[in-house]
Amino acid sequence: MLDGALRELVRRRGADAAPLLRTLADQGPSKELRKVAKLAIYRLGQAGISVPPAPASARPVIARPPERAVRAWLSGIDGSGSRAVWILFEGGLGGGLSLCSLILNDESGILEVAGGPITRKRLERELDSLREHQKLPWVDSDPARAGRLVAEALDLHARLGTEPPSDFSRWRRVFSATAAATLPDPPSPAPAEIDGALLDRSAELADLPELGGWFVEPALVQEDALALLQARESRLIVSDQIKAEREAAIIEGVIDRLFTADARRRWANRLGEMTLIFGATGRDEPAAMAAAVAAALGDEDRPARAIPLVRALVLRGLEMAGEVALGRAKLSDVTRAAVRPERS
Repeated sequence: MLDGALRELVRRRGADAAPLLRTLADQGPSKELRKVAKLAIYRLGQAGISVPPAPASARPVIARPPERAVRAWLSGIDGSGSRAVWILFEGGLGGGLSLCSLILNDESGILEVAGGPITRKRLERELDSLREHQKLPWVDSDPARAGRLVAEALDLHARLGTEPPSDFSRWRRVFSATAAATLPDPPSPAPAEIDGALLDRSAELADLPELGGWFVEPALVQEDALALLQARESRLIVSDQIKAEREAAIIEGVIDRLFTADARRRWANRLGEMTLIFGATGRDEPAAMAAAVAAALGDEDRPARAIPLVRALVLRGLEMAGEVALGRAKLSDVTRAAVRPERS
């Protein structure tokens, strides 16, 4: 009966019946009707009348679940202002985990970036290895805080007119979704009032292993280092007081030249970050001392030359430059230019 009805339809309407036949063949309510309609289409084709296939239906759009940062880790800051940042993301199309590993520098922005999908087992192995071999402290962090550090590095690139490494393109979308303006303000580690006793002891911070690589750039103080060497090795018979005054004058001259407003802010930020690192590792006294120096550097009315840690950092930089001048070290080995944080 169905076959006869469709034969009659084709006899009367010819090619005009093609759209209806195609609809019945593809969407007919019963298997028998679809089969008969396909047979009618075949007969039309034999008669030289083609029936175009139904337009391909658009594939359903699968919404990509947003990736969200679920864990993060930060290293301490090395003498060049660089630190490692790991951020673990969950979600995305596969719904698994992805780890973004970065090296950030407070003068250059993003130095290195790597990462990709990772399993929980491999993540734990990587973390164990890092804790064992990383010379700098390595602590858990609020993912939002780690995201802010990356956003600040991107803002630094924009101000400098530079671009992050090309490998960052895979992650840019994730970080662009959380601009710095939408992230919570980082906690301020600086005390409301500066503890003078802690500030007076702040040179002790320079002796900590975490700050062993902190000193001013030797390349910027080579002439000063030569002057210091000459003052110390002078054959003139002068009193120890005069020698000490000469050394102090050289150190203070370097401080006045290098610790500009921008440099003070940069060193204050480094110490503020180390305050949080010391606090996270249960080292309250170094944390309080670092916070006192950060606050002192943030006080524009306080001379940088009056901060013992600043004097210690300058003296160490002068001594490093002196080693270079004496041929005992290479400048490339002691430079504070941005480098990847050291690992053993």
